[in-house]
Amino acid sequence: MKTATVYRLVKADHVCPFGLKALDLLQRKGYEIEDKPLNNDAETQAVKDKFNVTTTPQILINGERVGGYDDLQAYFGKKVAQKEGFSYTPVIAIFATTALASLSLTWGMSDTLLTIQTLIWFIALSMIVLAIQKLQDLESFTNQFLGYDLLARKVVRYAYVYPFAEAFVGIAMLAGVAWLSIIAAVVAIVIGGINGVSVFKAVYIDKRELKCACVGGNSNVPLGFVSLTENIMMVAMGIYMLVRFL
Repeated sequence: MKTATVYRLVKADHVCPFGLKALDLLQRKGYEIEDKPLNNDAETQAVKDKFNVTTTPQILINGERVGGYDDLQAYFGKKVAQKEGFSYTPVIAIFATTALASLSLTWGMSDTLLTIQTLIWFIALSMIVLAIQKLQDLESFTNQFLGYDLLARKVVRYAYVYPFAEAFVGIAMLAGVAWLSIIAAVVAIVIGGINGVSVFKAVYIDKRELKCACVGGNSNVPLGFVSLTENIMMVAMGIYMLVRFL
């Protein structure tokens, strides 16, 4: 029989999420679990002293200590998420979701899956979501953005304006009103063009390894091809809207 013991923090004001994840993982692996909730600081410290560790949860399998939740994942051969280094995961999550949302809107309104309107909705929704990511922590965004945007380095307040401008362009694109779309097109061409040049210079000319502020100031997304593509799409859509409505 496969058995496991989990010592985890369970207090009135806090339940350890990693302890819950450990229980879930062990249950899915078919283990019979002895749950050992630690209800106060004294019990928690006693477990730490017993195993000579500084954190909980602590997991034992068949009487042998495995360690914490990350150690349990490694025990079962699962790749433990790295907190440091670059990652494209946030970008993939955003663009995949907005792409599916755009396809869904097209399907619901025209009984087809892919039209030019699908692309417009995709870019508009992506810009709105990216703007929201930036606006969640405006100060952190500006700190990263000032690291490479050429205009923001000259006019610092522009770094604070950029997310609002990006959100405006996306929202205006969804409206589809001619005069509003023309204004949005000009804004898209300006901010997309400036940032595109800034990214190209920082990455391909200066050869700098930077984090991109595109999904917010606390992300680990690398500045590079994806960021440049985003700006090219913004400029291209701006030009398309000008041609379409003028």
